[in-house]
Amino acid sequence: MTIIIVKKGDSLWEIASKNKVAPSRIIEVNGLESTTLVPGLALYIPNEKAVNRRYLIKSQDTLTRIGSRFGTSAAAIKEANPGISENSLKIGTEISIPSPYKNQLITLGFAFPTSGGVVFETLEQNGDKLSYLAIVAYSFTREGNAYVDGDDLPLIAKCEQTGVTPLLMIRNFQDGDFDADLAGDVLASSVYRANLINSMLTFVREKGYGGVSMDIEFIPPARRSDYVLFLKELKEGLNELILHVNVHAKTADNPDNRIVGGHDYRGIGEAADLVAVMTIDYGYPTGPPEPISPLWWMAEVLRYALLNIPEYKLQSAFPMYGYDWIVPSHETKALSAQNAQNLSIATGAEITFDTSAASPSYSYRRGNSNHVVWFEDIRSISAKYEMIDAYELIGATYWQIGLEFPQNWEFIDNNIWIIK
Repeated sequence: MTIIIVKKGDSLWEIASKNKVAPSRIIEVNGLESTTLVPGLALYIPNEKAVNRRYLIKSQDTLTRIGSRFGTSAAAIKEANPGISENSLKIGTEISIPSPYKNQLITLGFAFPTSGGVVFETLEQNGDKLSYLAIVAYSFTREGNAYVDGDDLPLIAKCEQTGVTPLLMIRNFQDGDFDADLAGDVLASSVYRANLINSMLTFVREKGYGGVSMDIEFIPPARRSDYVLFLKELKEGLNELILHVNVHAKTADNPDNRIVGGHDYRGIGEAADLVAVMTIDYGYPTGPPEPISPLWWMAEVLRYALLNIPEYKLQSAFPMYGYDWIVPSHETKALSAQNAQNLSIATGAEITFDTSAASPSYSYRRGNSNHVVWFEDIRSISAKYEMIDAYELIGATYWQIGLEFPQNWEFIDNNIWIIK
């Protein structure tokens, strides 16, 4: 993999010539709308150069043992990590490993019901890069009866056509937002919990879903144990079908916190087949401009999650988007990663990169308004893949595949083996 950071005066033709690739290929891989470039723009150059794997030193490790695991040699590891030696291996140190083996991941995308458009195009072009698609189409009543909002059948059919397993995604979503009371009322009642499980299972069986993806947010802390009980009962009903659960990101338990307290990582990890930690929206709409998913924060969240959820069940959420904030009002607009990148070009805004957060950003002015944009690019997304490789997580999720991010799919195609 080669990443080129555009400098002032660089042209697309010069970059293409130096890297022996057609300009049209660079445009395609990076989702460019023109040949215009801006300083700080990260261009992903497709080539055969393999990405080194990432690994955290563990107790009893030797370079020979590590090399054997990754199909390489102790000498090659030493060359990739100057200064390392058998006598100085420190537990927890991250090293780079040249390996012929690709990282193997279970990936899950999210999508709203549709019968065409970007979601269908993404599935047609990149269905081989997704294990599951969670179709965001279900909520439930205060008596625990699940219902569908939109026609999910065309998207289920498209999943089957492209080899992606569809999951029924259900949320406590009412009137345009997550409803804590709705979740609390249903979880508090054994009758309503049973209603919800039975109605979900009916939809799953009738429509041919491969399982369920739960996104119940802002669960009242008092209902924490009820949610774990609900998940165990749901898994029993699903049997061999997949139970996937999305949980709030946190770095400590905080069981009384009204936002994250209702998610008991340990209990949820025991009940579910897969658990996705929502390591997104650190920078959030209407809040101050911040990185969407800063790498340092993601690391803190995953280290805590791994104390409670086994790595072979754990996924990290990757954002496919950016936010455009107007300052100082903090009015916010969401953009796909591709559109955020191309807005920088359209406005002539130079892109800067926060190395600690591993996140790109830029500022521009429109009319009387000052704007700040944080988004994702090939640098930020590849750093996230390196982190989940080092922590040995089972996979990643993508919110959401209706947002275009061609660099991400190209990276997967070149560097990841998808578990189906």
